[in-house]
Amino acid sequence: MSRPGAAGRAFADLASPQVPDALAAARTVVWPIGATEQHGPHLPLSVDSVLAEEFARQIAAELDGITLPVQSIAARSLPQSGGGLSFPGTLYVNGDTLVRFLREALTSLLRLPFLRLIVVNGHYENEPFIFEALDQVRQEGLAEDKEVFAFSWWSLVQESWLTAEFPAFPGWHAEHAGLTETSLMLHLRPDLVGDQRPDHDHPPRSGVYLHPIDVQRTTNQGILSPTSGSSAALGEKLFRHVTAEAVGMVREGNGLLFARSRQDRRATGSESGGKTRDA
Repeated sequence: MSRPGAAGRAFADLASPQVPDALAAARTVVWPIGATEQHGPHLPLSVDSVLAEEFARQIAAELDGITLPVQSIAARSLPQSGGGLSFPGTLYVNGDTLVRFLREALTSLLRLPFLRLIVVNGHYENEPFIFEALDQVRQEGLAEDKEVFAFSWWSLVQESWLTAEFPAFPGWHAEHAGLTETSLMLHLRPDLVGDQRPDHDHPPRSGVYLHPIDVQRTTNQGILSPTSGSSAALGEKLFRHVTAEAVGMVREGNGLLFARSRQDRRATGSESGGKTRDA
């Protein structure tokens, strides 16, 4: 897949002396946060990290930003979410450990000279811990000169898209190794997708914690919902839809960067009566 502008925009590829000028020029830094977790017999452990990273790269490319390395160790999956730790391969840290790690990583990151941070999450259980860590650094005053967007990629999928493309949608809580993740991987990394794609016709309820749990009933080899109908074409549609929603949300937010650009124009006496839209 072509990613215009993505080449050469990786934070970890910069030499140390290049960092200040590169971040000041780019203004936008995108941090993908994923997981290493079982995804049934047909998808790799890296699904959540691959998807977070690919969305982050494309968003960064369209906003002329820089992408941070993906964080691939995450919160554990819940018993009713892919079977928790009942299937081999999942690596994890406890939730309080993840919050502490993210808070400390954000503390170092927010000292750098960029203006906008975008966090793209690819693992369902990560979301509350990411939001908690961000709120802690905000309360400590570490993000006062930054604009921050954080979201799980599926949160940007419009209901109208789901109605048109996925009328039997089981809910995002049950889309573990199902149609959307399989389709996205067929589009982005078909080399990692196996031919065996079992369905699970009884997705779990949302917001219910179960113990004990029989993963042979609640999942099909770790899959929570159907994979039938998955395709690279559907994955490409979904990828483009989410990317467009993310970029549109950032550009139309009129947040800190917009306000700062107006202040700068006022300071130089160059502000006209019209509004501009930050890229």
